[in-house]
Amino acid sequence: MSDNKEFRNPEAVLDIQDKPKFGPWLLLSIQHLFTMFGATVLVPILVGLKPSIALFCSGVGTLVYIFCTKAKIPAYLGSSFAFIATMQALMKSYGYPAVGQGAIAAGLVYVIVALLISRFGSDWLDKVLPPIVVGPIIIVIGLSLATTAASDAMFDGKGKYSLVYFGVAIFTLIITIIFNMFLKGFPSMIPVLLGIVCGYLMALACGIVDLSGVEAAKWFSLPAFDVLGVSYRFKWYPTAIITMAPIAFVTMTEHMGHVMVLNKLTKRNFFKDPGLHKTLLGDGLSSIIAGFLGGPPTTSYGENIGVLAMTKVHSIYVLGGAAIFAIIFSFIGKVSAVIESIPSPVIGGISFLLFGMIAANGLRILVDNKIDFEKKRNLVIASVILVVGIGGTYLKMGDFQLTSIALSTLFGIVLNLVLPEKAASEA
Repeated sequence: MSDNKEFRNPEAVLDIQDKPKFGPWLLLSIQHLFTMFGATVLVPILVGLKPSIALFCSGVGTLVYIFCTKAKIPAYLGSSFAFIATMQALMKSYGYPAVGQGAIAAGLVYVIVALLISRFGSDWLDKVLPPIVVGPIIIVIGLSLATTAASDAMFDGKGKYSLVYFGVAIFTLIITIIFNMFLKGFPSMIPVLLGIVCGYLMALACGIVDLSGVEAAKWFSLPAFDVLGVSYRFKWYPTAIITMAPIAFVTMTEHMGHVMVLNKLTKRNFFKDPGLHKTLLGDGLSSIIAGFLGGPPTTSYGENIGVLAMTKVHSIYVLGGAAIFAIIFSFIGKVSAVIESIPSPVIGGISFLLFGMIAANGLRILVDNKIDFEKKRNLVIASVILVVGIGGTYLKMGDFQLTSIALSTLFGIVLNLVLPEKAASEA
């Protein structure tokens, strides 16, 4: 990995500071927006918020993140899934004001940790997160999403298996693979966008697209802002703060995992430049802003990392463009409704490829670093991380829950620190 500011990744079609022309920029940005849209709007739907505010907050949050990281990291922020259960409970008991305060508290935890790392450094990361830990964690990040992709591909809105849905998902997957493998020039950079469009047309032909929302939507509509201190009489919700703030430590682990993947994809070390404190600061400020405006907490997104891996388009201008379009579309009711109408099998078909790309990059780290699995130490660490993470194991204590990704990361870090270099039988 390079820390040289003049370094250009030879494997990238568009590297981080490469600026595409307007036409390609437009399509590439919309491609990134489309891939994260389903997941970002799903969170507010499950919690009971309007999708438009989540879209607005994801766009603003991404721009804040880009600013905080000095436009050096091609990452997109969207609604965080880690807070869903807690937010659902708070919405039922207290309404959004409690959720908003919890989101702000979680963001403040990020900011405090970022300040501590800025003061004391992050050299410990190389010792805590060597390739034998990082590789399997990245595999877990990709494969832990596999069941989500499969569910989107197989089940209809009522939770029943649908051969039509599965057929649309497989068609979307195959056509995207064909676009990725056989197109040349600029079209080769937008296989995901082309795959989504073709999958949507197939879904229309199969009659599984619900256009009622598009017909009812207005052309212009304000996102559902719920600004603290303006839309309601201010009141403290300590329960929300106490239950949501600790979850920030969980999402922080996932955040670092995503940065690890981006390090590998871009052949850089973002932990050193611009620094982990900058990435955490950007993520934290994004959640704070979302809490003030009426949206859910935000975090970095695996879907967009998958697009980076597939297309090799890492341009920060493209990620910034996706954020700008997210903000614009949040005000255009018809456009938001059209994107919301993309059926789950289309997203599922695309996800088969995108999530697999993330996992494959974890394998690549193990291969590139020549990890020796004849050593029992390496075999134990990788085995535990993979089974705990992919198996969906989680730790729950009251309202606090440690996700499978965070738990497998914790196991990997601890095992790496306590296990000897050689087992007794190898000495």
